[in-house]
Amino acid sequence: MKRIQRVAGVVVGSAVGDALGGPFEFGPRGAFSARFPVPGAGGEMCGGGGWDPGEATDDTQMAVLVAESLLERGGLDLPDIFTRFQRWAASEPKDIGLQTEDVLTNGMPWDLAAAIHFQVNPRAAGNGSLMRASTSAHFAAAGREATMDAARRIAALTHGDRAAWEGTAIFHELIRVTFEDTDPLTALPDILALVHPEHRDRYATVLAPDWHPDQATEFNGAVWPCLGSAVWALRTTTGFEDAIRAAIDLGGDTDTVAAVTGGLAGAYYGLDAIPAHWSRPLHVPLPGFDGRVLHLADLLHLAHRLGS
Repeated sequence: MKRIQRVAGVVVGSAVGDALGGPFEFGPRGAFSARFPVPGAGGEMCGGGGWDPGEATDDTQMAVLVAESLLERGGLDLPDIFTRFQRWAASEPKDIGLQTEDVLTNGMPWDLAAAIHFQVNPRAAGNGSLMRASTSAHFAAAGREATMDAARRIAALTHGDRAAWEGTAIFHELIRVTFEDTDPLTALPDILALVHPEHRDRYATVLAPDWHPDQATEFNGAVWPCLGSAVWALRTTTGFEDAIRAAIDLGGDTDTVAAVTGGLAGAYYGLDAIPAHWSRPLHVPLPGFDGRVLHLADLLHLAHRLGS
Protein backbone atom coordinates (compact mmCIF):
# COMPACT_ATOMS: atom_id res chain seq x y z
CA MET A 1 0.00 0.00 0.00
CA LYS A 2 1.27 3.48 -0.86
CA ARG A 3 2.17 5.56 2.15
CA ILE A 4 -0.18 8.38 1.17
CA GLN A 5 -3.08 5.94 1.39
CA ARG A 6 -2.20 5.37 5.02
CA VAL A 7 -1.60 9.08 5.75
CA ALA A 8 -4.96 10.03 4.27
CA GLY A 9 -6.53 7.06 6.06
CA VAL A 10 -5.45 8.45 9.43
CA VAL A 11 -6.79 11.96 8.85
CA VAL A 12 -10.06 10.95 7.20
CA GLY A 13 -10.54 7.84 9.33
CA SER A 14 -10.24 9.78 12.56
CA ALA A 15 -12.68 12.44 11.34
CA VAL A 16 -15.16 9.76 10.24
CA GLY A 17 -15.01 8.04 13.61
CA ASP A 18 -15.46 11.36 15.36
CA ALA A 19 -18.51 12.37 13.29
CA LEU A 20 -20.11 8.93 13.60
CA GLY A 21 -19.52 8.72 17.33
CA GLY A 22 -20.57 12.25 18.26
CA PRO A 23 -24.34 11.65 18.24
CA PHE A 24 -23.93 8.60 20.50
CA GLU A 25 -21.75 10.25 23.16
CA PHE A 26 -22.63 9.22 26.72
CA GLY A 27 -25.24 6.83 25.40
CA PRO A 28 -25.63 3.17 26.33
CA ARG A 29 -23.57 0.31 25.04
CA GLY A 30 -24.66 -1.19 21.76
CA ALA A 31 -26.69 1.85 20.71
CA PHE A 32 -25.00 2.17 17.31
CA SER A 33 -25.60 -1.43 16.24
CA ALA A 34 -29.09 -1.36 17.69
CA ARG A 35 -29.94 1.56 15.42
CA PHE A 36 -27.94 0.29 12.42
CA PRO A 37 -27.92 -3.51 12.67
CA VAL A 38 -26.86 -4.20 9.08
CA PRO A 39 -23.27 -3.15 8.26
CA GLY A 40 -22.95 -1.24 5.02
CA ALA A 41 -26.65 -0.44 4.73
CA GLY A 42 -26.04 3.31 4.96
CA GLY A 43 -27.64 6.08 6.96
CA GLU A 44 -25.20 5.80 9.85
CA MET A 45 -23.91 9.36 9.44
CA CYS A 46 -27.15 10.45 11.05
CA GLY A 47 -26.30 13.43 13.21
CA GLY A 48 -28.03 14.10 16.51
CA GLY A 49 -27.12 15.33 19.96
CA GLY A 50 -26.54 18.81 18.56
CA TRP A 51 -24.44 17.59 15.62
CA ASP A 52 -25.42 17.75 11.97
CA PRO A 53 -24.92 14.61 9.83
CA GLY A 54 -21.23 14.34 9.05
CA GLU A 55 -20.19 17.17 11.38
CA ALA A 56 -16.91 16.60 13.19
CA THR A 57 -16.55 17.57 16.84
CA ASP A 58 -13.79 19.30 18.78
CA ASP A 59 -11.58 16.21 18.30
CA THR A 60 -11.13 16.85 14.59
CA GLN A 61 -11.31 20.63 14.87
CA MET A 62 -8.29 20.68 17.16
CA ALA A 63 -6.46 18.14 14.98
CA VAL A 64 -6.90 20.46 12.00
CA LEU A 65 -5.55 23.39 14.01
CA VAL A 66 -2.45 21.37 14.89
CA ALA A 67 -1.94 20.33 11.28
CA GLU A 68 -2.30 23.83 9.90
CA SER A 69 0.17 25.17 12.43
CA LEU A 70 2.71 22.49 11.53
CA LEU A 71 2.38 23.25 7.85
CA GLU A 72 2.24 27.04 8.02
CA ARG A 73 5.05 27.33 10.56
CA GLY A 74 7.24 24.72 8.88
CA GLY A 75 7.43 22.51 11.94
CA LEU A 76 6.55 22.37 15.60
CA ASP A 77 5.76 25.83 16.97
CA LEU A 78 4.15 25.24 20.35
CA PRO A 79 3.22 28.89 21.12
CA ASP A 80 1.51 29.10 17.73
CA ILE A 81 -0.52 25.92 18.33
CA PHE A 82 -1.55 27.20 21.74
CA THR A 83 -2.62 30.56 20.30
CA ARG A 84 -4.77 28.80 17.69
CA PHE A 85 -6.32 26.67 20.42
CA GLN A 86 -7.09 29.81 22.45
CA ARG A 87 -8.69 31.54 19.47
CA TRP A 88 -10.84 28.49 18.83
CA ALA A 89 -11.84 28.10 22.50
CA ALA A 90 -12.80 31.77 22.78
CA SER A 91 -15.28 31.35 19.91
CA GLU A 92 -17.63 29.08 21.86
CA PRO A 93 -17.32 25.81 19.91
CA LYS A 94 -20.23 23.42 20.29
CA ASP A 95 -18.11 21.11 22.42
CA ILE A 96 -14.89 21.54 24.35
CA GLY A 97 -13.48 19.41 27.13
CA LEU A 98 -13.69 20.94 30.59
CA GLN A 99 -9.99 20.49 31.24
CA THR A 100 -8.99 21.86 27.85
CA GLU A 101 -11.27 24.86 28.30
CA ASP A 102 -9.85 25.61 31.74
CA VAL A 103 -6.28 25.54 30.45
CA LEU A 104 -6.98 27.64 27.36
CA THR A 105 -8.90 30.31 29.25
CA ASN A 106 -6.97 30.60 32.55
CA GLY A 107 -4.86 33.50 31.29
CA MET A 108 -1.53 31.78 31.81
CA PRO A 109 1.19 31.67 29.10
CA TRP A 110 1.42 28.68 26.79
CA ASP A 111 4.25 26.98 28.68
CA LEU A 112 2.63 27.28 32.12
CA ALA A 113 -1.13 27.03 31.61
CA ALA A 114 -1.45 23.23 31.71
CA ALA A 115 1.16 22.77 34.44
CA ILE A 116 -0.58 25.27 36.72
CA HIS A 117 -3.94 23.64 36.03
CA PHE A 118 -2.46 20.27 36.97
CA GLN A 119 -1.18 21.62 40.29
CA VAL A 120 -4.73 22.57 41.23
CA ASN A 121 -6.52 19.68 39.51
CA PRO A 122 -4.40 16.52 39.89
CA ARG A 123 -6.95 14.40 37.98
CA ALA A 124 -5.93 15.62 34.53
CA ALA A 125 -5.41 12.41 32.54
CA GLY A 126 -8.26 12.98 30.11
CA ASN A 127 -8.14 11.90 26.47
CA GLY A 128 -8.21 15.46 25.12
CA SER A 129 -4.66 15.38 23.78
CA LEU A 130 -5.03 11.88 22.35
CA MET A 131 -8.19 12.81 20.43
CA ARG A 132 -6.44 15.42 18.29
CA ALA A 133 -3.34 13.37 17.40
CA SER A 134 -4.44 12.17 13.95
CA THR A 135 -2.27 14.77 12.25
CA SER A 136 0.85 13.09 13.68
CA ALA A 137 1.59 12.02 10.09
CA HIS A 138 3.79 15.11 9.83
CA PHE A 139 6.36 13.57 12.16
CA ALA A 140 6.35 10.01 10.86
CA ALA A 141 9.36 10.45 8.61
CA ALA A 142 11.45 11.87 11.45
CA GLY A 143 11.82 8.58 13.32
CA ARG A 144 10.62 7.14 16.59
CA GLU A 145 12.23 9.58 19.01
CA ALA A 146 11.06 12.70 17.20
CA THR A 147 7.57 11.28 16.71
CA MET A 148 7.07 10.44 20.37
CA ASP A 149 8.72 13.62 21.59
CA ALA A 150 6.44 15.77 19.44
CA ALA A 151 3.42 13.94 20.78
CA ARG A 152 4.42 14.62 24.38
CA ARG A 153 5.12 18.28 23.75
CA ILE A 154 1.82 18.93 21.94
CA ALA A 155 -0.08 17.01 24.61
CA ALA A 156 1.56 19.08 27.36
CA LEU A 157 0.02 22.27 25.96
CA THR A 158 -3.33 21.34 27.54
CA HIS A 159 -2.62 18.35 29.78
CA GLY A 160 -0.25 18.59 32.71
CA ASP A 161 -0.52 14.91 33.61
CA ARG A 162 2.26 12.90 32.01
CA ALA A 163 -0.15 10.00 31.54
CA ALA A 164 -1.77 12.00 28.73
CA TRP A 165 1.62 12.69 27.17
CA GLU A 166 2.57 9.03 27.16
CA GLY A 167 -0.73 7.86 25.68
CA THR A 168 -0.41 10.38 22.87
CA ALA A 169 3.19 9.32 22.27
CA ILE A 170 2.12 5.67 21.98
CA PHE A 171 -0.52 6.65 19.42
CA HIS A 172 2.01 8.65 17.40
CA GLU A 173 4.39 5.70 17.30
CA LEU A 174 1.65 3.22 16.40
CA ILE A 175 0.84 5.41 13.40
CA ARG A 176 4.51 5.79 12.44
CA VAL A 177 5.23 2.06 12.38
CA THR A 178 2.03 1.43 10.41
CA PHE A 179 3.23 3.90 7.79
CA GLU A 180 6.31 1.68 7.48
CA ASP A 181 4.08 -1.34 6.74
CA THR A 182 4.71 -2.80 10.20
CA ASP A 183 1.84 -4.38 12.11
CA PRO A 184 1.24 -1.89 14.95
CA LEU A 185 0.00 -4.63 17.27
CA THR A 186 3.23 -6.58 17.00
CA ALA A 187 5.19 -3.37 17.62
CA LEU A 188 3.49 -2.67 20.96
CA PRO A 189 6.11 -4.35 23.21
CA ASP A 190 8.90 -2.24 21.70
CA ILE A 191 6.79 0.91 21.97
CA LEU A 192 5.91 0.23 25.61
CA ALA A 193 9.62 -0.04 26.41
CA LEU A 194 9.89 3.67 25.49
CA VAL A 195 7.04 4.79 27.74
CA HIS A 196 8.00 6.63 30.92
CA PRO A 197 8.60 4.03 33.66
CA GLU A 198 5.97 5.53 35.96
CA HIS A 199 3.27 4.96 33.34
CA ARG A 200 4.50 1.87 31.50
CA ASP A 201 2.69 -0.78 33.54
CA ARG A 202 -0.67 0.92 33.30
CA TYR A 203 -0.41 1.16 29.53
CA ALA A 204 0.89 -2.39 29.27
CA THR A 205 -2.28 -3.51 31.04
CA VAL A 206 -4.77 -1.78 28.72
CA LEU A 207 -2.81 -2.65 25.58
CA ALA A 208 -2.39 -6.33 26.39
CA PRO A 209 -3.91 -8.84 23.93
CA ASP A 210 -6.27 -10.22 26.58
CA TRP A 211 -7.53 -6.85 27.85
CA HIS A 212 -11.18 -5.96 27.24
CA PRO A 213 -12.81 -2.54 27.77
CA ASP A 214 -15.06 -4.16 30.39
CA GLN A 215 -11.94 -4.39 32.56
CA ALA A 216 -11.33 -0.63 32.53
CA THR A 217 -11.02 0.96 35.95
CA GLU A 218 -11.89 4.45 34.65
CA PHE A 219 -14.48 5.94 32.31
CA ASN A 220 -13.22 5.89 28.72
CA GLY A 221 -12.92 9.67 28.80
CA ALA A 222 -9.60 8.96 30.54
CA VAL A 223 -6.57 8.45 28.34
CA TRP A 224 -5.73 4.85 29.35
CA PRO A 225 -9.05 3.12 28.56
CA CYS A 226 -9.59 5.35 25.54
CA LEU A 227 -6.37 4.22 23.89
CA GLY A 228 -6.85 0.66 25.13
CA SER A 229 -10.36 0.53 23.68
CA ALA A 230 -9.16 1.79 20.30
CA VAL A 231 -6.40 -0.83 20.15
CA TRP A 232 -8.89 -3.49 21.28
CA ALA A 233 -11.28 -2.47 18.47
CA LEU A 234 -8.49 -2.75 15.91
CA ARG A 235 -7.28 -6.08 17.31
CA THR A 236 -10.66 -7.81 17.51
CA THR A 237 -12.11 -6.82 14.12
CA THR A 238 -11.11 -7.37 10.50
CA GLY A 239 -11.95 -4.12 8.74
CA PHE A 240 -12.35 -0.38 9.14
CA GLU A 241 -16.13 -0.39 9.40
CA ASP A 242 -16.22 -3.18 11.96
CA ALA A 243 -13.58 -1.45 14.09
CA ILE A 244 -15.58 1.78 14.19
CA ARG A 245 -18.81 -0.03 15.01
CA ALA A 246 -17.09 -1.87 17.87
CA ALA A 247 -15.67 1.38 19.24
CA ILE A 248 -18.96 3.29 19.22
CA ASP A 249 -20.86 0.34 20.66
CA LEU A 250 -18.73 0.63 23.81
CA GLY A 251 -20.75 3.73 24.74
CA GLY A 252 -19.39 6.54 26.87
CA ASP A 253 -17.03 8.98 25.17
CA THR A 254 -17.94 7.60 21.76
CA ASP A 255 -16.67 10.43 19.57
CA THR A 256 -13.15 10.29 20.94
CA VAL A 257 -12.86 6.51 21.22
CA ALA A 258 -14.08 6.25 17.63
CA ALA A 259 -11.78 9.06 16.47
CA VAL A 260 -8.73 7.31 17.93
CA THR A 261 -9.92 3.99 16.53
CA GLY A 262 -10.53 5.61 13.15
CA GLY A 263 -7.00 6.98 13.09
CA LEU A 264 -5.47 3.59 13.85
CA ALA A 265 -7.76 1.67 11.51
CA GLY A 266 -7.39 4.29 8.79
CA ALA A 267 -3.61 3.90 8.88
CA TYR A 268 -3.88 0.11 8.99
CA TYR A 269 -6.44 -0.41 6.22
CA GLY A 270 -5.86 2.74 4.17
CA LEU A 271 -8.15 5.41 2.77
CA ASP A 272 -9.90 3.10 0.32
CA ALA A 273 -11.23 0.96 3.17
CA ILE A 274 -13.28 3.87 4.56
CA PRO A 275 -16.86 3.67 3.24
CA ALA A 276 -17.53 6.55 0.86
CA HIS A 277 -20.99 7.10 2.34
CA TRP A 278 -19.21 7.87 5.61
CA SER A 279 -16.52 10.16 4.24
CA ARG A 280 -18.56 12.16 1.70
CA PRO A 281 -20.73 14.03 4.28
CA LEU A 282 -17.73 15.02 6.44
CA HIS A 283 -17.43 18.66 7.36
CA VAL A 284 -15.24 20.28 10.00
CA PRO A 285 -16.28 23.74 11.21
CA LEU A 286 -13.48 25.85 12.67
CA PRO A 287 -15.03 28.30 15.16
CA GLY A 288 -12.99 31.45 15.47
CA PHE A 289 -11.46 31.15 12.01
CA ASP A 290 -13.70 33.33 9.85
CA GLY A 291 -16.45 30.77 9.40
CA ARG A 292 -14.22 28.23 7.67
CA VAL A 293 -15.58 24.73 7.17
CA LEU A 294 -13.38 21.93 5.81
CA HIS A 295 -14.90 19.17 3.70
CA LEU A 296 -13.54 15.84 2.49
CA ALA A 297 -11.49 17.38 -0.33
CA ASP A 298 -9.90 19.77 2.17
CA LEU A 299 -9.03 16.95 4.55
CA LEU A 300 -7.46 14.97 1.70
CA HIS A 301 -5.45 18.02 0.66
CA LEU A 302 -4.33 18.48 4.26
CA ALA A 303 -3.28 14.83 4.45
CA HIS A 304 -1.27 15.08 1.23
CA ARG A 305 0.55 18.14 2.55
CA LEU A 306 1.29 16.41 5.83
CA GLY A 307 2.55 13.30 4.09
CA SER A 308 4.71 15.00 1.49
